[in-house]
Amino acid sequence: MVYSKSFPKTIEGSNYPRWEEVYLTSNEEEIVQENARQENISLMKECINDAKKLFHEQNLKDYQTDVITMAIALFEKRASHEVYHKETFAKEKVDKKK
Repeated sequence: MVYSKSFPKTIEGSNYPRWEEVYLTSNEEEIVQENARQENISLMKECINDAKKLFHEQNLKDYQTDVITMAIALFEKRASHEVYHKETFAKEKVDKKK
């Protein structure tokens, strides 16, 4: 399924924007997904290290399940990048058309 996003385009002399639909090609979508995947892997590794550090700083026992649970919580706060990156890329396509 191809990713699409609508962006408002200001029209001079009108109070209402015209919505422009932007589609990513399959190749563009795959590139963005792979970049997001690599970034998410790196981010999860950072979250695991951050969780371990927090446990150590707070003198808590760092059971693997607790570390992973905390890492997931950190990751969820930092993540959701795939859609963000697709939206950003689509917005760049819209801006280039102007």
